[in-house]
Amino acid sequence: MSEQTIGASFEQQFPVESQHLASQVGSGSIDVLGTPTVIAWMEGTAAALVQPLLEEGCTTVGSQVHVEHLAPTVEGDMVTVRAALTAAEGRVYTFSLEAADSAGCIAKGTHQRVSVKSDRFLEKARQRRDAANG
Repeated sequence: MSEQTIGASFEQQFPVESQHLASQVGSGSIDVLGTPTVIAWMEGTAAALVQPLLEEGCTTVGSQVHVEHLAPTVEGDMVTVRAALTAAEGRVYTFSLEAADSAGCIAKGTHQRVSVKSDRFLEKARQRRDAANG
């Protein structure tokens, strides 16, 4: 990981559709963008930013997320999510996150992802399940 990579950012846009609303994702009863959807978009944007930096066969998994959902967004609006890499120590990547709709900032936060070997990680998860189920 080079020092030039710190500060790199990536941005994605997402249309707010009915399946993204709090009333549909189980996080509330109002037809506004659900917090779980915002968080998923933020995590996905951070993952997309760091994926090209990883060795083949590796990916990242989320380990921490701290998000403030500051303003409501209605169906039909567009949300822009931006992730910026703020630190990289060993296998741990830290990001600052922002999401905005047509009226301005709707959410902000920080996020950590850990680089893992995809096959090994999945196998350990299966072993964990199998051990729990006898």
